[in-house]
Amino acid sequence: MAKITDTLLLEKGSPKTNKLEQIKTLNLSRLGLKPQDLPVRLLSRLQSLERLDLSGNGLEELPKNLELPALCYLDLSDNQLEDVTTLESLSSLEELKMEDNLYITVSDNYKLMVLLPKLRIHNGKDVSTTANHLRYVYSENLRTRIIAVWEKSFSLPDPITAEKLSTLKKNFVNAARQQVKYGPSSVSDFTKWRVEIIAKEYLRSLTEPQGEPETKGSADTKENCDVSTSTKRKQHVLVGAGVSLTPRKKLRSDLPVSPAEASPRKSVLGRKPPTLTQTSGVRMSPRKISRPPATPTGGRGRAEAPGRGSEVEQTKEGDGARMQRKNRTDRQRDADPPSKMKSCSRMQQPVCLKPLHVLQCHSKQDSSEDFSTQLWACAFQPLPDSTGAGGGSRLVATCGGDSLCVIDCETGMVMKKYKVPGEEFFSLSWSTVLMSRGGGASAQHCSIVAAGGKRGLVKLIHPRNNVAYGEFRASRKALSVLRFNHHQGNFLFTGSYDKKIVMWDIGGVDSKYNYKVVQLLVLEISTTPLHICLPPASPSSHLLTACEDGLHCYNTVLGANNNNKNNTTTKRAKEMEITFPIYKKEDKDHDYHTIDGLSFLTDDIVASKNYMHCSIYLWSWSRTKAQRPDKKDRAVCAVVLAELQWANTDIPYLALNTCPGRAYIVCGDDKGRLWTYHVSNLQKNSLHTGKPVLPTEVLEWPTLVRKDRGQVEGPSINSVAMDPELHFLVALSDKNMVIVWKREKSS
Repeated sequence: MAKITDTLLLEKGSPKTNKLEQIKTLNLSRLGLKPQDLPVRLLSRLQSLERLDLSGNGLEELPKNLELPALCYLDLSDNQLEDVTTLESLSSLEELKMEDNLYITVSDNYKLMVLLPKLRIHNGKDVSTTANHLRYVYSENLRTRIIAVWEKSFSLPDPITAEKLSTLKKNFVNAARQQVKYGPSSVSDFTKWRVEIIAKEYLRSLTEPQGEPETKGSADTKENCDVSTSTKRKQHVLVGAGVSLTPRKKLRSDLPVSPAEASPRKSVLGRKPPTLTQTSGVRMSPRKISRPPATPTGGRGRAEAPGRGSEVEQTKEGDGARMQRKNRTDRQRDADPPSKMKSCSRMQQPVCLKPLHVLQCHSKQDSSEDFSTQLWACAFQPLPDSTGAGGGSRLVATCGGDSLCVIDCETGMVMKKYKVPGEEFFSLSWSTVLMSRGGGASAQHCSIVAAGGKRGLVKLIHPRNNVAYGEFRASRKALSVLRFNHHQGNFLFTGSYDKKIVMWDIGGVDSKYNYKVVQLLVLEISTTPLHICLPPASPSSHLLTACEDGLHCYNTVLGANNNNKNNTTTKRAKEMEITFPIYKKEDKDHDYHTIDGLSFLTDDIVASKNYMHCSIYLWSWSRTKAQRPDKKDRAVCAVVLAELQWANTDIPYLALNTCPGRAYIVCGDDKGRLWTYHVSNLQKNSLHTGKPVLPTEVLEWPTLVRKDRGQVEGPSINSVAMDPELHFLVALSDKNMVIVWKREKSS
């Protein structure tokens, strides 16, 4: 057995150096080490250590509180490990090897995935999906059951004393461990361990309200912002097939009366990127995939054959799915939709939408049993600029999981499908670029899609020719949002979990799909960007970004010489921050800064929302921008025109969208409902009244009934999109369902 000393560490480490702080790789394998042979104080000096090999020793556990902040790879194979909880301090660990430890169980492996928030590779296998499920979905289900135990049998003592609280804690935790049954028996040890942690945290949240009540795991910290957002929201994994579809729709006259304004619920996520709650608030560091991408750069991509996709409703009538109406039986829910719209347009009648298709085209292994893949972004193909012909407005692109689909909304057919194994797509954007044809022929416009996600790569796709023609790395971390400048279609903005927004010139393509990408501008922000909006009247001069900590505005005007390297990569600070009246109501338990919905309704009117605030703000961009920002914090208060009443929910990342051509705003909620607002002629007397404008209509998620399994609860609506004339509305859910609504013709 070798004694661990400075000299031994310098000898076994690399690169060769005389300072422990500079060692990045260390091999301490097969030295006969026991736990007591690892000096914590000495090893903690290895602040730059990224890879550590401790295989082939006699370790039963690692020393507690071992701090190695840069460590991302650890080999503990061929040891005698019994307790894995001592690895919790290694919060940056991404890859772990633990083969040939005879006493390690499945429950221990599950514990590791919860304790280590960035763990992606375990014993050579990618465990991201399982880990995310355990951290967020599994934990949230346990938390729901634990709260039920509390509400049934326990309450806080009055008065609260240390002795009574200690007894209560012991009794509550024991009851939760005994009564909460969830998951397979093979991991019962893990379940009881997790229940104990969550029960203690829940009790602490009741007795210490100033604390953070989130129970996503003891290791879920701010670092989780880099995550894969597939874990952003509370999600319920459903199984089973054979579902039937019945449309349910609430008209204004059907809606129960509810208060015009309700107090926002206490957020379980807080202002930090939810440790994606799914969801999902928490986000993990994106995977670093070493294998080549599924679609080679510069070549013809591998696209799946077009098909209908898996429709939840399989019975057809003509081209669409046959919808059977049934009498609506409403369940009482928190914040039921209000009864009527107080201010309605007299120039244009509200549209009437009916459900047409429900698709499961992003399923893992194309399984109809998959009700867990989260879908994150959708957008309609823009119509050609010249004649407006071509039917582009009925084609919508959707992304989620490892695939991107192009769907014909009229027929419900999946026209194109692109899969990239190991990817998880979070955002996409359409644009039109020039394609040169050579031989003296004039260049022609072609419609392309850019998509990106947790791998930090932007995939460029030409759907019409069924080609994924290239990709480029936009970030070392996951991409949260992509947005093209539609006034200059070759300019693309990417926002990522490294807290940057980058502007790229992707140029055009030639007949062989050669292309060139140039970085033009870098905007450094303080948190993860959730949405990017370019003012319609000035898309090349300003950019609005909705973030975890607020809404920020940047100047994006490029210098005269864009070929100058120092100029094109300029890093700029924000020009101003736009604040909202609700900020004044913030306290220790309510932080309203997270802006998770943002879209322009007109050239001047902007719609934005915060998930903890049960209203959507409509405000003036020009009047807000005209104000002089505070010199210290660069803040200006939005000139609010109206508030639209929305759902009372604490689930983040439910994005709103607008249809300027029809003066519509639509936003989904966490119960499958679509809140629609027709605001083309908002009466002046509704402005600044302090009374939220009620929705025009709230569309219920169509009732899904699985054979012999009953009704499927409404999912969270992650994203919505409308074509320019609102012929179709598409909504994406966190349960792997794309629903297409169609406008009924006026009688």
